[in-house]
Amino acid sequence: MKQNPVYKRALTLAVPIMIQNGISNAVGLVDHVMVGSRGTEAMTAVSIISQLLFVFYLAIFGGLSGPGIYTAQFHGSGDLEGVRHSFRLKALISAVCTFSGMLILWLLRTQLIGLYLHGESSEVDPVLTTDYALQYLAIMLLGLPANGITQTYASTLRETGDSVKPMAAGIASVVTDVVLNYLLIYGKFGFPALGVSGAAIATVIARFIEMGMLVIWAHAKSEAHPFLAGIWKTFRIPAEIRAKMLRKSIPIFCNEFLWAGAVAALTQCYSVRGLHIVAGLNISNALCNLLNVVFVALGHAVGILIGQTLGAGKYEQAKRDAFSLTWFSGLLCVGLTVILFLLSPVFPHAYDTTENVRSLATMFIRLTALFFPVQGVLNALYFTLRSGGKTLVTFLFDSVFSWTIMLPLAMLLCFRTALPISVIYAIVQAADLIKIVIGLILVRKGIWISNLAGSEQTA
Repeated sequence: MKQNPVYKRALTLAVPIMIQNGISNAVGLVDHVMVGSRGTEAMTAVSIISQLLFVFYLAIFGGLSGPGIYTAQFHGSGDLEGVRHSFRLKALISAVCTFSGMLILWLLRTQLIGLYLHGESSEVDPVLTTDYALQYLAIMLLGLPANGITQTYASTLRETGDSVKPMAAGIASVVTDVVLNYLLIYGKFGFPALGVSGAAIATVIARFIEMGMLVIWAHAKSEAHPFLAGIWKTFRIPAEIRAKMLRKSIPIFCNEFLWAGAVAALTQCYSVRGLHIVAGLNISNALCNLLNVVFVALGHAVGILIGQTLGAGKYEQAKRDAFSLTWFSGLLCVGLTVILFLLSPVFPHAYDTTENVRSLATMFIRLTALFFPVQGVLNALYFTLRSGGKTLVTFLFDSVFSWTIMLPLAMLLCFRTALPISVIYAIVQAADLIKIVIGLILVRKGIWISNLAGSEQTA
């Protein structure tokens, strides 16, 4: 393993992404704990809105991922104008997704929040939770345009080999966020104590700082990114290229949107067992999301590296590297499982909540940890399949599986059985083992291998 250069290349790309996302998630964790110190209702409200925004963020990610496949392959083949075309399409997609997302979240805010507040619990006040959630959402919506611009630039820089600038801008953003959270949530050093609203204001300011730093820095160092020369002079994209990229983009957008929707629906499904279940799951997610940056970043690196290799026409090497990186990702996640088990009985005590909620959080952390290696393998398989532009395959592999297998299974177990939530959660997570088998078969068959930057010939 040490002699294979693909591991070094993958880590070179992945580590800055891990650092950026890790710090961002660490700050999100600190935010969560700070808000959690204001009570279970405040913590639950922020978590519900975060779940809804998660759907939006993944919709943006999915919309940009289709052109991103072309960006990596155009860069691998040395096609500078092709990179510009993909960047411009990303900007247009980002604008449409941002406007639509803001409109939907605002108009349907009460109904969407209410989906998570049907479960009975003597430990959580649903009226107070709703009030906090509405306050938080109203402010957070203001930061969505900055997020869209940031993702357009950051994804393109990574796909062309530079993950350091997005990392640096992200670090500056999260430092700003944590400082402002402390000042605005608790009212320190003369600032007003705004609680949940203060957390949202801090995040929005941090979003705009990240966007400003990344855009200014990228253009100031444009010699390192020649595709940025004249990038805003026109939005014209040749019709044939635009059509090809959109054909790849639409299935990925639908996949990410529907997959995120399935995750949100799963949480809503678990909530029928009580709002205390949602509170425990939220605490677990706050910690587990801090460590899942490892397999998420490796997945991004796999997609970029395999895409560049395909763009260079090295099909057999791409297939060998895909399998190597898949097992490498799974192996690294074994270490994360151990870390989560060690933290599981300690971390929930950082929250001002009941012992029942803390016990549930410990259970969810341990069950999630057991399946971390599975998620590591799945992420690598998913990004491998996507790297060749077989977006319909990834759509079936990912979101269709979630909606047709995992969600109906969870609904059946939650609504039609008396099984404890721990057993239900474990069974639903174990369904991903089926996806691993399917993914390995698809990767081995090589149906995903194609050169989009060249003649579209499939190996």
